Amino acid sequence: MNERLERLYAYMEQSSVDAMLITLPKHIYYLTGFLNEPNKRFMGLVLPKGEQPFLIVPLLDLEKAQLASSVTTIYAHSDSSDPYALLKEKLPGPITKLAVEEEHLHVARYRDVMKATGASDSVDAGEPLREMRMVKGPEEIAIMKRAISLIEEVLQATIPYVKPGITETEIVAEMEYQMKKRGADAPAFSTIVLSGEKASQPHGVPGSRKIQEGELLLFDTGVVVDGYLSDISRTFGVGEVDEKLAEMYETVLQANMAAIKAVRPGVTFASIDQTARDILAQKGYGEYFLNRVGHGLGLEIHEYPSIHGNNQDFVREGMVFTIEPGIYIPQFAGVRIEDNVWVTKDGAEVLTSYPKELKIIGV
Repeated sequence: MNERLERLYAYMEQSSVDAMLITLPKHIYYLTGFLNEPNKRFMGLVLPKGEQPFLIVPLLDLEKAQLASSVTTIYAHSDSSDPYALLKEKLPGPITKLAVEEEHLHVARYRDVMKATGASDSVDAGEPLREMRMVKGPEEIAIMKRAISLIEEVLQATIPYVKPGITETEIVAEMEYQMKKRGADAPAFSTIVLSGEKASQPHGVPGSRKIQEGELLLFDTGVVVDGYLSDISRTFGVGEVDEKLAEMYETVLQANMAAIKAVRPGVTFASIDQTARDILAQKGYGEYFLNRVGHGLGLEIHEYPSIHGNNQDFVREGMVFTIEPGIYIPQFAGVRIEDNVWVTKDGAEVLTSYPKELKIIGV
C-alpha cells in the first residue's frame, strides 16, 4: 500500500470506521494512479478495515484500470449488472460505520450504497482527504510545474495571433488548439478571454466582441496535465492604453506582488487577502475588488484553502494556491494578474514565470 492509503487506514482505525468508499474520480486517481471519468456509471475504491483495498469499475474501463492502478484487486460490472450487488458481495464482514464522500455522492446513490453495505451509520471521508491534499509533495509539484510551463507556452504562442478586429472566441479557439498541440490533457476550465468593458466581469464568457486598439485584454486560462491543473491570469494592452488603464494595471500589480511577499508559514489567509485589499483601497479601487485574493490549486481548480478576509486558518508549508487580485469597473475595464505560489519554509516560490509588466500587443 502507498503512504496515502496507509493514512486513510489509520484514520479508519481512529474513527472506528469499518470501511471507506471513495467515489470521486480525482481521489481515486490520487490514491491509485488510475484516472478515469465513468460518467454516470458506478466506480469506487473500497478500503475494508483490516483488508486489502479493491476497485470496482465499469467493464468498459477494466483494461485501463489494470494498466494504471496501484491497487491490483479490481472487479468490473457491465451495463446490465448491478454494481451495488457486486459491492455487497466483495465487502468482507459486517459493516456498521461507512465513510463516504458526502460532497460527491448524490442522495440516490448514497441510499443504494448504504443498503448494499448494510451500514447503519456514515461519516464524511472527505475530511481526511482534504487534509492530505492540502500539502503537496515533490511529485505533485513536479507535475504542476509542467502544467504551468505548458500554459505559459500556450500564452506565448497565442499573443502574436492577437490583432484588432479578431474576436474573443477566435483567440480562445487558437489557445485551445495550442493546448492540445503541446500535449495538454484538457483546458483546466473554460478558457476566458475578455476585452474592453467585458473584462469587468471576473467570470465573463468570451463572445463575438472584436478586439479594439487602446483597450485591455484579459486572459484567465490553465491546462490539465496528468490530473493536475494550472491557473494563470494576465492582462495586456492592445496598443497603447490611456493613463487610467495603466494606473489600474499598476495598482493590481502592486497588490499581487505585496500579497505574494506576505505568504509564509504561520500567517493567516485573511492577512494575505488584506494585504492586497489595502493597496487597492489606498488607490481608491477597494469597491472594485470583487473576489477573494486566491484559492487552493491542485487536482481541482478550486481546492482548500480559500484565501479571503474571514479565513483565520494558518498557511502551511507545501500548500499551493493562487494570488489573483483584480480591479473590475462595470462597463469600463477589468484587470487581473494571477500567479500560482508554493509555500516554502521561508516564504513562497512563485511557480508562474510569465512576465507581469504591462505588455503592449496587437500592433
